Amino acid sequence: MPVSLLRNPFPEIIMSDIIPIRGYSLHDQVAERVRGLIFDAALAPGDWIDELALCERWEISRTPLREALKVLVAEGLVELVPRRGCRVVAMTHADADALFPIMALLEGRCAFEATRNAGSGEQQELKRLHQTLERAAAANDIDAYYKANHVFHSYVQTLANNRWLDRVTGDLRRFVRMLRGRQLALPGRISASISEHRVLLAAMLDGDAARAERAMHDHLITQHAALKQLRKIEAKASRNNHGNAR
Repeated sequence: MPVSLLRNPFPEIIMSDIIPIRGYSLHDQVAERVRGLIFDAALAPGDWIDELALCERWEISRTPLREALKVLVAEGLVELVPRRGCRVVAMTHADADALFPIMALLEGRCAFEATRNAGSGEQQELKRLHQTLERAAAANDIDAYYKANHVFHSYVQTLANNRWLDRVTGDLRRFVRMLRGRQLALPGRISASISEHRVLLAAMLDGDAARAERAMHDHLITQHAALKQLRKIEAKASRNNHGNAR
């Protein structure tokens, strides 16, 4: 098994360490921990998963870990390479370009149904979650904004209360999370994103489901556009660096 798990040997406690490993469905709990490593970017795209290191870290045998990896292979988060082991799947530009328009449709529908379902209590929770976004945006804290944004979108998905919509949206959201909000690194993107969220929140608080659907859809499409713009900037910088090195 290749020992190239991480660029650092997990020096700090992260979310995946807090999830308790006990009780029934041990491999499901282990799978949740490995997902946490992937979503936190502790395991980056292309990283090999060092089974021995994780077993020692979490004090488990290889059996539940290997069962957990089978689950993650089925989900598409990791891939099994014969005689090498498992590594984290890398999201290509083409993957992202195909995924965002679909997520825009799905999350738009989530916003539509959530708006119809939201009572006064749920509206207060939406405002509370939005205020967390506002604070992160004011601080220009990309990591905090990314995490608060995930919580907000997940709450809208839950509030939609549609198990079929929840299932397909949740499955695809895993792949969006692998991008870790890269588009937020684009200059001015956080400011634009919080403005889009204000439009969305206003529609939801007004009880206008159709307007909320359009706002959420457009928010996702704009995220995708920002990601593509960031790619162009990074590609140009890379070309310039190579040219200067010659």
